[in-house]
Amino acid sequence: MIIVTGATGVLNGATVDHLLQRVPAEQIGVSVRDPSRAEHLARRGVRVREGSYDDPELLRHSFADAEQVLLISSSDVAADVVAQHRAAIDAAVAAGAERILYTSTFGAGFDTPYPPLAIHAATEKHLADSGAPWTALRNGFYGDLGALLGPWQDTERIAKPADGPFPWVDRRDAAEAAAAILSGDAVFDGPVDLIPLKPVALADFAAAASELTDRRIERVVVDDETWVADAVDAGMPEPAARFTLSMFQATRNGYFADPDSTLTRLLGRTPRNVTDLLKEQIGQ
Repeated sequence: MIIVTGATGVLNGATVDHLLQRVPAEQIGVSVRDPSRAEHLARRGVRVREGSYDDPELLRHSFADAEQVLLISSSDVAADVVAQHRAAIDAAVAAGAERILYTSTFGAGFDTPYPPLAIHAATEKHLADSGAPWTALRNGFYGDLGALLGPWQDTERIAKPADGPFPWVDRRDAAEAAAAILSGDAVFDGPVDLIPLKPVALADFAAAASELTDRRIERVVVDDETWVADAVDAGMPEPAARFTLSMFQATRNGYFADPDSTLTRLLGRTPRNVTDLLKEQIGQ
Protein backbone atom coordinates (compact mmCIF):
# COMPACT_ATOMS: atom_id res chain seq x y z
CA MET A 1 0.00 0.00 0.00
CA ILE A 2 1.09 3.58 -0.74
CA ILE A 3 0.39 5.97 2.15
CA VAL A 4 0.36 9.70 1.47
CA THR A 5 0.39 12.38 4.18
CA GLY A 6 -1.05 15.84 3.71
CA ALA A 7 -3.50 14.54 1.12
CA THR A 8 -6.00 17.32 1.78
CA GLY A 9 -3.42 19.90 0.71
CA VAL A 10 -2.73 21.12 -2.81
CA LEU A 11 0.49 19.23 -3.57
CA ASN A 12 -0.15 15.79 -2.10
CA GLY A 13 -3.85 16.03 -2.85
CA ALA A 14 -2.90 16.27 -6.52
CA THR A 15 -0.44 13.41 -6.03
CA VAL A 16 -3.26 11.17 -4.80
CA ASP A 17 -5.39 12.18 -7.78
CA HIS A 18 -2.60 11.09 -10.12
CA LEU A 19 -2.06 7.87 -8.18
CA LEU A 20 -5.72 7.00 -8.60
CA GLN A 21 -5.15 7.08 -12.36
CA ARG A 22 -2.24 4.64 -12.02
CA VAL A 23 -3.05 2.11 -9.28
CA PRO A 24 -6.24 0.66 -7.75
CA ALA A 25 -7.76 2.78 -5.00
CA GLU A 26 -7.48 -0.04 -2.46
CA GLN A 27 -3.70 0.21 -2.78
CA ILE A 28 -3.71 3.84 -1.62
CA GLY A 29 -4.08 5.21 1.89
CA VAL A 30 -3.91 8.73 3.27
CA SER A 31 -2.84 10.02 6.65
CA VAL A 32 -4.57 13.33 7.38
CA ARG A 33 -5.12 15.52 10.42
CA ASP A 34 -8.83 15.90 9.68
CA PRO A 35 -10.39 12.81 8.06
CA SER A 36 -13.64 14.69 7.38
CA ARG A 37 -11.76 16.72 4.77
CA ALA A 38 -10.80 13.49 2.96
CA GLU A 39 -14.28 12.05 2.59
CA HIS A 40 -14.06 12.57 -1.18
CA LEU A 41 -11.11 10.17 -1.21
CA ALA A 42 -12.87 7.62 1.00
CA ARG A 43 -15.79 7.61 -1.44
CA ARG A 44 -13.33 6.66 -4.19
CA GLY A 45 -12.07 3.69 -2.17
CA VAL A 46 -8.94 5.24 -0.61
CA ARG A 47 -8.18 4.23 2.99
CA VAL A 48 -8.43 7.32 5.18
CA ARG A 49 -6.91 7.42 8.66
CA GLU A 50 -6.16 10.22 11.06
CA GLY A 51 -2.51 11.08 11.50
CA SER A 52 -0.48 13.94 12.91
CA TYR A 53 3.26 14.62 12.96
CA ASP A 54 2.75 15.56 16.62
CA ASP A 55 1.24 12.18 17.59
CA PRO A 56 3.62 9.27 16.81
CA GLU A 57 1.20 6.56 17.95
CA LEU A 58 -1.60 7.89 15.76
CA LEU A 59 0.85 8.27 12.91
CA ARG A 60 2.05 4.65 13.18
CA HIS A 61 -1.56 3.49 13.00
CA SER A 62 -2.17 5.55 9.87
CA PHE A 63 0.99 4.06 8.30
CA ALA A 64 0.07 0.43 8.98
CA ASP A 65 0.51 -1.93 6.00
CA ALA A 66 2.53 0.67 4.09
CA GLU A 67 5.01 -0.42 1.47
CA GLN A 68 5.77 3.22 0.67
CA VAL A 69 5.06 6.36 2.68
CA LEU A 70 5.15 9.82 1.12
CA LEU A 71 5.77 12.49 3.76
CA ILE A 72 4.86 16.09 3.02
CA SER A 73 7.15 18.68 4.58
CA SER A 74 5.50 20.42 7.52
CA SER A 75 4.01 23.88 7.02
CA ASP A 76 3.51 24.55 10.74
CA VAL A 77 5.46 27.79 11.19
CA ALA A 78 5.06 27.64 14.98
CA ALA A 79 6.52 24.13 15.33
CA ASP A 80 9.96 22.55 15.34
CA VAL A 81 9.46 21.17 11.85
CA VAL A 82 12.67 19.14 11.82
CA ALA A 83 11.49 17.35 14.98
CA GLN A 84 8.12 16.77 13.31
CA HIS A 85 9.83 15.31 10.25
CA ARG A 86 11.99 13.05 12.42
CA ALA A 87 8.91 11.78 14.26
CA ALA A 88 7.17 11.03 10.96
CA ILE A 89 10.20 9.19 9.61
CA ASP A 90 10.53 7.17 12.81
CA ALA A 91 6.84 6.28 12.67
CA ALA A 92 7.16 5.08 9.08
CA VAL A 93 10.15 2.92 10.04
CA ALA A 94 8.25 1.51 13.04
CA ALA A 95 5.29 0.72 10.79
CA GLY A 96 7.56 -1.32 8.53
CA ALA A 97 7.52 0.90 5.45
CA GLU A 98 9.78 -0.47 2.75
CA ARG A 99 10.53 3.00 1.36
CA ILE A 100 10.06 6.51 2.73
CA LEU A 101 9.68 9.44 0.37
CA TYR A 102 9.79 13.10 1.41
CA THR A 103 8.92 16.34 -0.38
CA SER A 104 12.22 18.18 -0.07
CA THR A 105 13.45 21.13 -2.12
CA PHE A 106 16.05 21.68 -4.78
CA GLY A 107 19.32 22.95 -3.33
CA ALA A 108 18.84 21.42 0.13
CA GLY A 109 22.00 21.91 2.16
CA PHE A 110 23.39 23.31 5.39
CA ASP A 111 25.68 25.99 3.94
CA THR A 112 23.06 28.37 2.57
CA PRO A 113 21.57 31.79 3.33
CA TYR A 114 18.02 30.44 2.84
CA PRO A 115 16.83 28.69 6.06
CA PRO A 116 14.41 26.14 4.52
CA LEU A 117 17.29 24.50 2.69
CA ALA A 118 18.92 23.57 5.99
CA ILE A 119 15.61 22.22 7.34
CA HIS A 120 15.29 19.92 4.35
CA ALA A 121 18.94 18.90 4.61
CA ALA A 122 18.46 17.94 8.26
CA THR A 123 15.41 15.88 7.33
CA GLU A 124 17.29 14.15 4.53
CA LYS A 125 20.08 13.32 6.97
CA HIS A 126 17.58 11.66 9.32
CA LEU A 127 16.20 9.71 6.39
CA ALA A 128 19.69 8.54 5.51
CA ASP A 129 20.32 7.53 9.14
CA SER A 130 16.96 5.75 9.51
CA GLY A 131 18.10 2.51 7.91
CA ALA A 132 15.12 2.47 5.53
CA PRO A 133 15.36 2.97 1.77
CA TRP A 134 14.47 6.59 1.06
CA THR A 135 13.86 9.12 -1.67
CA ALA A 136 13.92 12.90 -1.33
CA LEU A 137 11.79 14.62 -3.96
CA ARG A 138 13.74 17.84 -4.35
CA ASN A 139 11.07 19.99 -5.96
CA GLY A 140 11.69 23.37 -7.47
CA PHE A 141 10.01 26.52 -6.17
CA TYR A 142 6.20 26.51 -6.26
CA GLY A 143 5.20 29.30 -3.91
CA ASP A 144 2.52 31.92 -4.49
CA LEU A 145 3.15 33.60 -7.83
CA GLY A 146 1.43 36.79 -6.72
CA ALA A 147 3.73 37.12 -3.73
CA LEU A 148 6.78 36.43 -5.88
CA LEU A 149 6.01 39.02 -8.56
CA GLY A 150 4.04 41.63 -6.65
CA PRO A 151 1.22 43.76 -8.16
CA TRP A 152 2.82 43.92 -11.61
CA GLN A 153 -0.51 44.07 -13.45
CA ASP A 154 -1.27 47.41 -11.77
CA THR A 155 2.22 48.90 -11.59
CA GLU A 156 3.71 47.43 -14.80
CA ARG A 157 6.80 46.72 -12.70
CA ILE A 158 8.27 43.67 -10.98
CA ALA A 159 10.13 45.49 -8.23
CA LYS A 160 12.14 43.05 -6.13
CA PRO A 161 15.70 42.60 -4.84
CA ALA A 162 18.36 41.36 -7.22
CA ASP A 163 17.87 37.71 -8.08
CA GLY A 164 19.53 34.91 -9.99
CA PRO A 165 18.33 31.79 -11.80
CA PHE A 166 15.94 29.55 -9.90
CA PRO A 167 13.75 26.54 -10.84
CA TRP A 168 10.07 27.47 -10.76
CA VAL A 169 7.70 24.50 -11.08
CA ASP A 170 3.96 24.06 -11.05
CA ARG A 171 2.62 22.03 -8.11
CA ARG A 172 0.62 19.94 -10.57
CA ASP A 173 3.81 18.87 -12.34
CA ALA A 174 5.54 18.09 -9.04
CA ALA A 175 2.53 16.00 -7.97
CA GLU A 176 2.43 14.10 -11.25
CA ALA A 177 6.14 13.32 -10.98
CA ALA A 178 5.71 12.08 -7.40
CA ALA A 179 2.91 9.76 -8.49
CA ALA A 180 5.06 8.45 -11.33
CA ILE A 181 7.88 7.62 -8.91
CA LEU A 182 5.54 6.01 -6.37
CA SER A 183 3.79 3.85 -8.95
CA GLY A 184 6.66 3.16 -11.35
CA ASP A 185 9.12 0.31 -11.60
CA ALA A 186 12.26 2.46 -11.50
CA VAL A 187 13.92 2.86 -8.10
CA PHE A 188 15.02 6.35 -7.07
CA ASP A 189 17.42 6.23 -4.13
CA GLY A 190 18.36 9.36 -2.20
CA PRO A 191 17.79 12.88 -3.55
CA VAL A 192 16.01 13.35 -6.88
CA ASP A 193 15.95 16.83 -8.44
CA LEU A 194 12.51 17.63 -9.90
CA ILE A 195 13.06 20.90 -11.72
CA PRO A 196 12.68 22.33 -15.23
CA LEU A 197 15.34 21.90 -17.88
CA LYS A 198 16.11 25.60 -17.66
CA PRO A 199 15.99 27.83 -14.56
CA VAL A 200 14.40 31.27 -14.81
CA ALA A 201 14.84 34.71 -13.29
CA LEU A 202 12.38 37.51 -12.61
CA ALA A 203 13.47 39.14 -15.86
CA ASP A 204 12.01 36.11 -17.65
CA PHE A 205 8.67 36.64 -15.91
CA ALA A 206 8.75 40.31 -16.93
CA ALA A 207 9.49 39.42 -20.56
CA ALA A 208 6.71 36.81 -20.66
CA ALA A 209 4.24 39.19 -18.99
CA SER A 210 5.12 41.91 -21.49
CA GLU A 211 4.45 39.59 -24.41
CA LEU A 212 1.18 38.25 -22.99
CA THR A 213 -0.28 41.66 -22.12
CA ASP A 214 1.22 43.67 -24.98
CA ARG A 215 2.47 46.11 -22.34
CA ARG A 216 6.00 46.85 -21.19
CA ILE A 217 6.42 45.15 -17.82
CA GLU A 218 9.69 46.36 -16.33
CA ARG A 219 11.96 44.35 -14.04
CA VAL A 220 13.17 46.83 -11.41
CA VAL A 221 15.96 45.83 -9.02
CA VAL A 222 15.43 47.24 -5.53
CA ASP A 223 18.24 47.59 -2.99
CA ASP A 224 17.97 44.89 -0.31
CA GLU A 225 17.49 47.19 2.67
CA THR A 226 15.17 49.49 0.74
CA TRP A 227 13.02 46.51 -0.20
CA VAL A 228 12.90 45.28 3.41
CA ALA A 229 11.92 48.75 4.65
CA ASP A 230 9.20 49.06 1.98
CA ALA A 231 7.86 45.59 2.82
CA VAL A 232 7.71 46.42 6.54
CA ASP A 233 5.97 49.74 5.77
CA ALA A 234 3.40 47.76 3.75
CA GLY A 235 2.64 45.57 6.78
CA MET A 236 5.00 42.61 6.48
CA PRO A 237 6.75 41.70 9.76
CA GLU A 238 10.47 42.38 9.47
CA PRO A 239 11.49 38.73 10.19
CA ALA A 240 9.24 37.62 7.33
CA ALA A 241 10.71 40.26 5.03
CA ARG A 242 14.27 39.20 5.83
CA PHE A 243 13.30 35.56 5.37
CA THR A 244 12.00 36.40 1.89
CA LEU A 245 15.12 38.42 1.15
CA SER A 246 17.27 35.39 1.96
CA MET A 247 15.59 33.55 -0.92
CA PHE A 248 16.64 36.25 -3.39
CA GLN A 249 20.15 36.23 -1.94
CA ALA A 250 20.38 32.47 -2.41
CA THR A 251 19.25 32.67 -6.03
CA ARG A 252 21.79 35.32 -6.97
CA ASN A 253 24.55 33.37 -5.27
CA GLY A 254 23.90 30.48 -7.64
CA TYR A 255 22.33 27.97 -5.26
CA PHE A 256 19.63 27.04 -7.77
CA ALA A 257 21.30 27.53 -11.14
CA ASP A 258 21.81 23.91 -12.25
CA PRO A 259 19.25 22.27 -14.59
CA ASP A 260 18.07 18.65 -14.53
CA SER A 261 16.06 16.48 -16.93
CA THR A 262 14.44 14.03 -14.48
CA LEU A 263 11.16 15.94 -14.16
CA THR A 264 10.76 16.14 -17.93
CA ARG A 265 11.44 12.42 -18.32
CA LEU A 266 8.95 11.48 -15.61
CA LEU A 267 6.23 13.66 -17.11
CA GLY A 268 6.95 12.57 -20.66
CA ARG A 269 6.56 16.20 -21.70
CA THR A 270 7.92 19.65 -21.04
CA PRO A 271 6.85 20.99 -17.63
CA ARG A 272 4.62 24.05 -17.49
CA ASN A 273 6.71 27.17 -18.07
CA VAL A 274 6.65 30.83 -17.08
CA THR A 275 4.23 31.75 -19.85
CA ASP A 276 1.83 28.96 -18.88
CA LEU A 277 1.80 30.10 -15.26
CA LEU A 278 1.26 33.78 -16.12
CA LYS A 279 -1.58 32.93 -18.50
CA GLU A 280 -3.42 31.32 -15.62
CA GLN A 281 -2.67 34.22 -13.31
CA ILE A 282 -4.15 36.76 -15.71
CA GLY A 283 -6.97 34.50 -16.79
CA GLN A 284 -6.02 33.87 -20.41
